[in-house]
Formats: sequence, structure tokens, C-alpha cells
Amino acid sequence: MRILIEEYQYEADKVKDILHGIDAMQNVEGRVSIHYVGYYYNTLLKDCVFILPKVLLKGDEGLERVFGKYKPEDIAHIDNECALTSEEKDFIYKFAVWIYRAIVVYKNDRRSDTSIVYHSKIAQIGKGSRRMSNTYLDILLELLQFNKDNQSFFFFVLKNLHAGFNKINWTRTISRETAIVQGGQPIYLRPVNKRRQVNFDEELLVIFFSIINYICKAFGFTADINFQYELIHGRQFKRYLDGYGCTRLRQIKYKYFSDKALQLWHLCYAFFDEARQVSVSTDRKEYLLVKNFYIVFEAIIDELIGDTPLPDGMDKKQDDGKIVDHLYTAKSLIESDTNRTYYIGDSKYYKMGHPLGREAVFKQYTYARNVIQWNIDIFNDGKTTQSGVKLRDDVTEGYNIIPNFFISAKMDEGFDYGKEGIEKTDRRMQRYRNEHFKNRLFDRDTLLLFHYDVNFLFVLALYARDNASQKAGWKEKIRHRFREEIQDWLQEEYDFYALKSNGNPMAGEEFIHEHFKELQGKLYRPYGDSFLYAMALEKPKEQGLRNEESELYRMLEEYFVIDKVKLGEDPKERVDEMVTVYQQQHPYKQVPEQWLPQYHVERYLDRYFVVGLYHDQPHWDWITGKNDRGAMIYNVRLSREPEGAMSEHAIRAKRPLFAILYEENHERENQYHVFRIHDFAKMTEAKMRQAQYPENHGGPKGDYFIFRFDEEVSIGAFDIGRLIAWHRLDKEHVEGRPLFVKGEELLRFRGPL
Repeated sequence: MRILIEEYQYEADKVKDILHGIDAMQNVEGRVSIHYVGYYYNTLLKDCVFILPKVLLKGDEGLERVFGKYKPEDIAHIDNECALTSEEKDFIYKFAVWIYRAIVVYKNDRRSDTSIVYHSKIAQIGKGSRRMSNTYLDILLELLQFNKDNQSFFFFVLKNLHAGFNKINWTRTISRETAIVQGGQPIYLRPVNKRRQVNFDEELLVIFFSIINYICKAFGFTADINFQYELIHGRQFKRYLDGYGCTRLRQIKYKYFSDKALQLWHLCYAFFDEARQVSVSTDRKEYLLVKNFYIVFEAIIDELIGDTPLPDGMDKKQDDGKIVDHLYTAKSLIESDTNRTYYIGDSKYYKMGHPLGREAVFKQYTYARNVIQWNIDIFNDGKTTQSGVKLRDDVTEGYNIIPNFFISAKMDEGFDYGKEGIEKTDRRMQRYRNEHFKNRLFDRDTLLLFHYDVNFLFVLALYARDNASQKAGWKEKIRHRFREEIQDWLQEEYDFYALKSNGNPMAGEEFIHEHFKELQGKLYRPYGDSFLYAMALEKPKEQGLRNEESELYRMLEEYFVIDKVKLGEDPKERVDEMVTVYQQQHPYKQVPEQWLPQYHVERYLDRYFVVGLYHDQPHWDWITGKNDRGAMIYNVRLSREPEGAMSEHAIRAKRPLFAILYEENHERENQYHVFRIHDFAKMTEAKMRQAQYPENHGGPKGDYFIFRFDEEVSIGAFDIGRLIAWHRLDKEHVEGRPLFVKGEELLRFRGPL
């Protein structure tokens, strides 16, 4: 067996015989490199040649070594005396099998670019001229081919072996058992049958099909096993692999005489002995090669990590010609369950330890910007995404974090295919951050990039086995790990907080609009609660300082309850409790009359005033800020024919400017509050419940019209009780329904009785 390494610069004179049969042109310096990975048969040397991936190479340019210590040309003929240890030789033999399997799986995938695959069918056993196989792959393929071509042979052997089973052996029955005579006829209660036992022919078949079963499970091959005996597996089969297989086969070899049985014995023995001395035909050229193996590596990683098809109708080829390798949606980094974001990955098929270039880093930033714009365009067109991802928040204009990551191939030094081995790269740079403005994590121009190394052997074997459940399980596990590790890094760099209005009339959206410049890029709404905000502040660089001591934090503290959180937590329940405690400790206080802004009704003779009631203290508390908006609001029930309700159209047509509120059944006391109306909107019953409307009067029923207040004001002294009594004389008056009166009417009730 000969081995070459992809893209290694060989001296042409030293490998010209090995390269016979494959195109490889030398450069002006007399060097040649091969840009294929795979397997082909060299008819000149009458030997097979494996071209292995460049991930085996380690070292600086021009000084690369296999496993970091062997010059590739020194181990090109692996069967001759060379510096490789027996463990390293064994690894390369089996590694070639996994490469072969991966190329086969890639070739059979209808989504693959098959134009890079070059294939001529592997030769079969026992036809044409012969050569001596010396690869582990040849042995596996010949075993599988023998199973496929000799089903009739297996059936014939088993039929002959089982002929006569369970028939009564009368000679033994008469000699061993006592008969009971009844009616002159002997009756034997325990007749002796021919016993079924495994003989030597059957044992060879048991060993053979146990090998086939092992090959299918270990390497992902498929084969029919039409055999009813219990196979050898688990620890018992490992015992055969460790040497007992050869011992047992030598013990039963003399039992076989037919050509087929001897051929089968040699195949099984070669498998256990790994002597690789199986005769196979060479009546035509054999090869399975793939050009540009990095495309296969991308397919491997995408199959094990990415979404297929891409989410939300995106294409791998972006509008500017950039091609994104991997894209999937998963839980956002900020909260636990409610929100999702995009994860963007790029495969880097390098030699071991090869550094990333600046071009690759900035290209990845471009991928992210294109994905962000794609998502924004969907919502700008009035549509929504199937994945549920919405990157930009309309209120804060903050952007969800989009994790970007590189995945590079790395060889496990212990040649362990079972070690999942995805970890932060040991290259000089593990993570990158690109930003236009400092301390704006939730900004579309703040882009994060992480670099991971993956155990090439593990992902190669997982892909080559082509087991859907194994791939799905690893995909879920690795996505979870990506998320956790990126969260850990962000929490090293930033402090994260959850904010909600403490009930101050100036808090909430109004505060954000007022202080947009200071808060831009620092706030985002990820928690599924329209009034619960996430805030990220970069940790102070100076020793001993805390974000809680910053001017911005102190300003927010006056209007919001603030809870420090960990990424992945859902703080909603805890923050709501903090709001409740705060409002209990800071109830709405009556502002002294002389401090209220003065408004003169004479200036608003043609404008409407809405005069309405509130039921009790809980209702008043809700109006004055103990709601999920943290704002002063007032509700009027909407309906076409309800008691105490009005139509939305009628209210909007009046466009009231002020609201006068009094407590139900206390209107004669003339204790009322006047508020200037800022704006109004419609709220459904579900929204009212979300807004924490009190349940003590049956809770919300139907839709409501909501007035939002700016501030409490003074309009002077009016007899509201007399105003209400006057309107009760109207036949169309409905008790409890708000009154809409113009300023000129209100003036008639100035001053108490």
C-alpha cells in the first residue's frame, strides 16, 4: 500500500512511479502536488494508492510533517520498513476506510456536487487476472462482495446441514426408551430426535456473518444477513479481534475442501490477521477520488450541524456572490426558550495549526450582515419568518445577537474516533469582535466570531456511518454546547440586566424614546414580555468599578427595577415580583394641587373632556402605573350594545384632550383627578389580562379603548357630582359609562354647590 498526502509538495522524481495513472503536473521547481483525496489502483506498481487529507500534516509551510514528525515521502510505501509505529500503521489502514466511506456517502447524496467525484467500480474477487490485496479496505469490500454474490451458496450449505433435523431417530428411541403397549401397539412418550448443533461449516458462517455485522455497525456499510444463528458481538467479538479469531480459524481450517469454503475461510482469516493477502481481480482500473476535498468537509459539517434547507428561504449563495457554509436557527443566547436567532458557521479545511487569514474573518462578517438584511427585508415587506426569528426589535431598535463561528479540522493525537473533541481552537486567536461603536452589543454592526476545532476523525466516522439518529443526537448536543460556550464568553465581557418599569409615569417606551441616543444598542426585548427589556453593558476595564455605579445605571434605576441576570435565564417572574414590591413601597402619591400644571378650560371650549370612574383602590393603582406598561392608562370597554360601553369609532371621533376620574359612588364628594391625554389605542381582552388588569370585578371582558396619560394637571374647581346628576336625567344615559363633555358645557359646573 502506498500513501500520498493531499497538496503536499513532493519532489517529482521520488514519487513519479506512485503517481502513475493519475494526472499530476510538476512545477518549475520540480515539485508536484495532488489535489485529490481517495483511492486508486496503480497498474505499474500493482499496488493501491491512498491519497489522504492534508489534515494529517502539521508544521510551517514547506516543513509539514505527517503527525508532526514524518516527512510524507519517507512513509510513502507503508508496507516497507519505515519509521511509522505499528499503531500509526494500523491507524492509516483504518483511516483509509473511513475516507472511502465518507466519499461514498457524499457521492450518494443527491444534494452533493458529484462533478468533483471520480469513480470506477472497485474490482471483484475471483475474476480475471489477480493481484495481492494489501489494504484493510480491500478486505472489507471483498467480504461485503462475497456476501452479496454468494447467497445461494449460504442457502445450499444451511439446507444440507439442516436436512433431517427434528426427525425421529427410531434406532436410538427403541434402544433407550421404554414403550407403553396399548391396544397391541407400542407408544414411545419420549422419542429421540436428531439434535441440531453447530458444526464446523456453520461455525465458519457464524464467524463470517459476525464480521459482516461488525463492518456494517462500525463503518456504516449495508449488507443483508440472512442467517438465523446468534452472531458473535460485543466483548466476545472483541476477543476475536484481539487474536482469538485467527486462532480459532486455524483450528478448523482442515475441515474445508470446497473452493468457496476455502475462499471464505481466507477472507475471514485475512480480516482478523490483517495480513492483507487476499487475491482480487485487476481486469480494469479502479479508483474512487474526490477533487477539492474541502467541499466534502463542508458537506460533513453541514450535515452534522446546519439546517437543510436553510431557514426562511435563504440561499447559500448570497446576493453579493458570497457563499455561506452553514446556517441554522436555535435558541437565542439571551433567554431560555421564547426567542430564536440565526447561527452562522464556516468550515475551514486547513492543515493542523494553520492560522486564519484576515480575509476569512471579514468575509464571515459579511455573511452575517447579509443574513441580517435578509431578515429585515422579510418584515419590511409585511411578512413574517417561518422560523420565528425577528432580529430587530421595533421599540428599542436593538438587534438580537447572531453568533458566527469557524470550525477547523484537527486530528486527535490519540487516533480516537470516539472522542467528540469540539473545543475552542488552540490557535493564537479564538474569538473576534467587530463593532462600529463601543458598548453596543445589541447593534447590527456589532458582530461576534468564535473559532472551534473539531476532531476530524469523529465527524468523519459519524458522517461515514450515515446513521440518522446518531447524527441528529450529536447535532442537538453540539448546538447546545456552542450556545453555552458563546454565552460564557459574552458574560466575561458584559454584564446583563433585565429591566421593567417600576410604575413611574415617565418610564417604559416614553423613557426609551426620550433617551434613545444613550440607550441605543444597549437594550433589546427578548423575553416574550413587551415591557421587559434586556440590557448589556460592557464590563468596566478599571479595577474595582462596577456598571451599577455608572451614570446610565443610576438614571435607569429611578424609572425601572433592574435585576442582574445570567444569559439563558428567564427573569420575568422575578422582575414582576420586584415591581410589585417596589409599588407597594412607593404607592402613587397625590401631587399637591399647587404643584400641578394649570390648564384653563376656557381655552378648550370645543374640545372634549372624558369623565369616568374607577372602581376601587386596585383599579386606581392599575390606572396610575401598576400595570405591565408601567404607565398611566385608563380603560373604556368597547361594544356595540353593552352596558357601560361605547363604540371605538365614537370615541375616536371625539378625540378627548383631558380625562376627569372619580371613584365609583363617591362622585358627590368632588374628589377627582384630571389627566392630560397623550394618545389612545385599542386592547383585546387577552392584552388586558397581560397588562395585569384587576380581577376583583370579574376581570376584563371583551375589547377596550385605552387612554394613555402624560401627567396629572389642574383645571380648577368643578362640581363633578352635579355634572353627573344632570346627565342622569337623560333617557339615553347608561350608569357607569364615561361622559364626553365639551369645555363649554364643563364651565357651567364650575365651583362646588
